[in-house]
Amino acid sequence: MNRNDTLAALRERPDIAVLVIGGGINGISVFRELALQGIDVVLAEKGDYCSGASAALSRMVHGGLRYLENGEFKLVRESLVERDRLLKNAPHYVAPLPTTVPIFDTFSGIANGAVRFLGLTRNPSRRGALVIKAGLTMYDLFTAARRLMPKHRFRGRAETLKAWPAINPDIRSSATYYDAWVSRPERLGLEMLFDAMASGPTARALNYATVAASDDGLVLTDSLTGEVLPVRPKLIINATGGWIDLTNKAIGASAPRMMGGTKGSHLIVDNAELHDALGGHMVYYENEDGRICILFPYLGKVLIGSTDIRVDDPDQVRCDDDERSYILQSLAFVFPSIAIADSEIVFRFSGVRPLPASDDSFTGRIPRDHFCEFVEPSGDLPATLCMIGGKWTTFRSFGEMAADMALERLGLKRSTGTEDLAIGGGRDFPADPEKWCVAFGAKHGVPAERAKVLLERYGTSAVDFIADLASDPMLAGSTYSTGEIRLIVAREQVECLADIFLRRTTIAISGGLSLALIEAVLDILADCKGWSTAQATDERTAFLALLARQHGISISDLSQTNDTRSALCA
Repeated sequence: MNRNDTLAALRERPDIAVLVIGGGINGISVFRELALQGIDVVLAEKGDYCSGASAALSRMVHGGLRYLENGEFKLVRESLVERDRLLKNAPHYVAPLPTTVPIFDTFSGIANGAVRFLGLTRNPSRRGALVIKAGLTMYDLFTAARRLMPKHRFRGRAETLKAWPAINPDIRSSATYYDAWVSRPERLGLEMLFDAMASGPTARALNYATVAASDDGLVLTDSLTGEVLPVRPKLIINATGGWIDLTNKAIGASAPRMMGGTKGSHLIVDNAELHDALGGHMVYYENEDGRICILFPYLGKVLIGSTDIRVDDPDQVRCDDDERSYILQSLAFVFPSIAIADSEIVFRFSGVRPLPASDDSFTGRIPRDHFCEFVEPSGDLPATLCMIGGKWTTFRSFGEMAADMALERLGLKRSTGTEDLAIGGGRDFPADPEKWCVAFGAKHGVPAERAKVLLERYGTSAVDFIADLASDPMLAGSTYSTGEIRLIVAREQVECLADIFLRRTTIAISGGLSLALIEAVLDILADCKGWSTAQATDERTAFLALLARQHGISISDLSQTNDTRSALCA
């Protein structure tokens, strides 16, 4: 259902069963759960889908090894179950990731870990081999009944330095275990959204739409046109994460403070020496202050993160220069011989972890679990179910929890589950991707390498793209074709350049932006939308300002990329 159809349906019938506010991964998850039960549900997202915290995760799909010392055993078990489900249900985007922990001591952290577990201290401390061994043993025990990946193993100093010669030579040993990573989290969320809408005609979703209280109840405003529509749900689900308190205030829900989010910032670095030094592993390490940091190969670059800083205004979050310095300092600790030049930082991003309100002075101790709370009706406002906390890995189980509470409130029963439901292009995913790509390429007249790229981007949904793409020219300096971008604009509720470059594709995060590419894609977008020259110019200006403000990419950076590509082509 396109935007016009959704708005027309709401004009005709503003009375709906459930209104989900928030189109991040948790909002999309509960929307999917309800849509599969045949519920009349509408999702409204004030920006683009998965444009907030769901675009700023560390790209890890993990159990949360460090949460064990907080005593969050239930969360770790649940996370590991959901990680394994994602490996099966979304194999086009989620894959195993060997993870190595460098260890610099044997006994460190035992006493402090024990008193921290008992709540007697809030301070981080370095974890030695015995503490890490205990945690990884529990990790293995939690997955013993359905083992999909190898058990952990330890290496001594000599073997560790042989495998990772550039690592800090003060290392004593290392431990390797397996978690997973997600290549395109925003696309996975989008596929879930479209799966949900395809499952039932009464499931509808709008991006760039705000919800607020009015004199006559709730109204939904189309941010693109300014049209205001009344909406009368029987139940509201507030799935806006770090914005929950602001959303409750906007809709008139009388609720205490619920959220106390922290900011996590990351860098994407284009440094071949660092990329090769990782040997295909994520390195999960402690900075000198005891805080956990990560780095791993990501789409040909290296992702490094993250910080954990309290924030008051989620709309003002960005990766600041002091965070950039902190992240690079942490990298210098674990790989001291590798220097990162400013020009090698190709992208920055930052998001708000949707943590429950807490006065704890050490942010690492704030619980990462999720739960739901009802705000009871008041005046013309129906009950509001608030989804509090959570981590990206557990979005399915969190959405299931919220949906079950919503169904119970509405006096309805669940008819189907999502535990084993494949997502989008994860359906019928081939056991032998290479063989599939050869056959796919032969059938559609494209090289197997091109088929491989499409399988990585869209999974088996590549078949929906290929018919129109076989002879389309490639965009200059990109592995995307002009037809591919046109199809994305036509099919995926794209409204601006940021939707394309930051979420529908991985062009920006993988350091692939240039002024020439921005202009080429803008021409396609403007043509599809029927924009005037002035509208296209305004969109270009807005996107360049967004890149500079939020992602550390200036016009001069983009110009240098242009010059570099021109020189390579000369």
